[in-house]
Amino acid sequence: MEKTSSGLQENVAGLLCYIFWIASIFFLLTEKENKTVRFHAIQSLCLYVAAIAISIVISILNVIFMAINASLGFISMLLWFVFGFGIFIIWVLLIIRTYQSKLWQLPIIGNMAAKWAGI
Repeated sequence: MEKTSSGLQENVAGLLCYIFWIASIFFLLTEKENKTVRFHAIQSLCLYVAAIAISIVISILNVIFMAINASLGFISMLLWFVFGFGIFIIWVLLIIRTYQSKLWQLPIIGNMAAKWAGI
């Protein structure tokens, strides 16, 4: 296990990227040598951005569906719950696998992060 330029083990630095989005920005700006940490920082930020974008879309759909019919609003609330639970499970799995020093690439986001990090 390699150390990062900040002195942390790479699995701990990667873990911090998933727990705190600000840590992702910090490691993305400061870590020039360790490609694994850069990968985790980029993948984490992409996941946060994607989750926020999807949350906005679901919120807009929720308002539209509630305006049309209350039962449609219930369906969109169920969609909101499933999405939130799914993101939570992905987040926990990323934290666990990163701490175990296993590189887990998410579909689409992980491929982009690997390309940008040079892995």
